[in-house]
Amino acid sequence: MTMQRTLRRSVSLTGTGLHSGKSVTITLKPAPTNYGIRFLRTDLESSSSSHPITANVDSILSTNMATSVKMGKASLATVEHLLAALHGLQIDNVLVEVSGPEVPIMDGSAIEFVQALTEAGFENQKEIRSFLAIRKRVEFRIAEKWAVVEPADICEIHSTVEWDHPAIGYQEFQFALGQTDFSEIANARTFGFVRDVDALKKQGLILGGSLENAIVMDEGRVLNPEGLRYPDEIVRHKVLDAVGDLRLAGLSILGRFRLHRSGHDVHHQLLLKLLSEPQNFEIVSADSRPGELAEKLQSAFGLDRLFN
Repeated sequence: MTMQRTLRRSVSLTGTGLHSGKSVTITLKPAPTNYGIRFLRTDLESSSSSHPITANVDSILSTNMATSVKMGKASLATVEHLLAALHGLQIDNVLVEVSGPEVPIMDGSAIEFVQALTEAGFENQKEIRSFLAIRKRVEFRIAEKWAVVEPADICEIHSTVEWDHPAIGYQEFQFALGQTDFSEIANARTFGFVRDVDALKKQGLILGGSLENAIVMDEGRVLNPEGLRYPDEIVRHKVLDAVGDLRLAGLSILGRFRLHRSGHDVHHQLLLKLLSEPQNFEIVSADSRPGELAEKLQSAFGLDRLFN
């Protein structure tokens, strides 16, 4: 059976917020079964910070250039890469203490979170993990962006992007949680274009952005001296964002996702549409699915295969 798990010990990281530009320290702590993923702002007054922000779709505040969450007066920006690391490593229960308004961007990917979590170690818990299983096809479209999810026995994401840029063009990548090595996407960085920098800064965004924590492109090339980590790093990062955003369902989703040019806004709207109709899904656990399907679950979410 696939059991819930948490961290063996606490671990901390310090970095800069991509949008706020502020130095922030996060501390990830073990949590009991069925606790889920919660964020606690430690820099706020006790009345505002006494109730952690639960990582679920109801807490989503904004999806403008990042995924932000809120509960009461406490809000937290840019949670998607950390959520992706927790989801990719199948950590069910954790308290994340944050000393500022935004999770640090680190190098623009999830790899430093993965390294810290792996260093902390994992602890299996005495409670069976539950999943949100898709029962009906759901889709959301806006202009050229779209996302579709259909029933499946695992969480599978097939993402495509298409930009008229020499470093991007058409790219596609397929990822299956628990089957594809998570390092295939964990190291893929966020990206942006020089032409958008001034406008975004006037909006109070990307104040901490640099070539150290993002891929930056002009009209014809990548400006980072080291270039891309993968020829298809852009679409890999799109998948990474999706892995993080989709964890805001509250559980890992058993479904086959097809995404095209999707971003945080599309992921949010797909989740809202999915969860708005009870017949679209059901909550299941590994021990409640008999026969071959239970074996597939055990194989797909086996802890020894999550990150090699």
